[in-house]
Amino acid sequence: MSRLKDKVVLVTGAAGAIGAAIARAIDAEGGTAIGSDLAGRGRVAHALDVTSEDDWARVIAAVAATSGRLDGLVNAAGIVAIGTVEDTDFATWRRVMAVNLDGTFLGCKQALPLLKRHGGAIVNISSVSGLVGGHNLAAYNASKGGVRLLTKSIALHGARLKPPVRCNSVHPAFIEGPMAEDMIAQFRDPVRAREKLAASVPLGRFGTPAEVAELCVYLLAEESAFVTGAEFVLDGGLTAQ
Repeated sequence: MSRLKDKVVLVTGAAGAIGAAIARAIDAEGGTAIGSDLAGRGRVAHALDVTSEDDWARVIAAVAATSGRLDGLVNAAGIVAIGTVEDTDFATWRRVMAVNLDGTFLGCKQALPLLKRHGGAIVNISSVSGLVGGHNLAAYNASKGGVRLLTKSIALHGARLKPPVRCNSVHPAFIEGPMAEDMIAQFRDPVRAREKLAASVPLGRFGTPAEVAELCVYLLAEESAFVTGAEFVLDGGLTAQ
C-alpha cells in the first residue's frame, strides 16, 4: 500500500481512538505519521497542547529539523461538553473553543510555512455537530461549526499558493471510543442514551475510528488533488433525515 508513500503527516490527538487510527492508516499506506498529544497521553512523538502557540511552534520546528518537510496535517484533537446555553458555564465554553477551534487555527497557521514548501493537505476533524445543532451542545456546536468555516477560508488561501495546500473538513457522527463513552456518561441514563443515539442513525450503529481514518487517507492522498474546501459527512445517514 503506497497511497501516502514518502509523505510526512502530523496528527494531533494521536493518543485518542480516532487520532490513533488515523496515524496507523497513514503508516499502513506508506506515509510517516508523526503523532502528538498532551504530555502523558499515550506513546506519541511529541507532547503538544494544541491551545499553546509556543507548543505548536516547538513541534513544527522539530518536524522541520528531523523530517525536513511536512506533507499533511490532521487536526484530530478535540473535546466535547454536554450543556445548553443556560447550563454551560463560561469556563467550559472557553475550554471547548480553545481546544476545538483555537487549536485547529493554531495548527493550520503554524504548519502552513512548512506545508507550502512542497504543497500538501490539511484535514480538520469537525463533526456533524458542526453542521446541525443540538439543544444541549452549545459550546461543541459553536466550536465545530467554526472549524467548518475556518476550513473553507484556509482552503481558499491555500489554493492561491504555488504549490497549493488543500484543506478539507471531516464531519463524523457518533464514533466508537472513549470520547463517545465520556459524552454518553454525562447523560442521566447512559445505557438508554447509547441506545437512542444508535437508533437515531439510519444505518443503526456508531461509526468506527478506522472508517474516519480511511476518509482522512483519501483527503491526504494525491487521488483527492482536486478536492479542497469541502466537507465530508461520515454519519450513517444521520443528517439526510
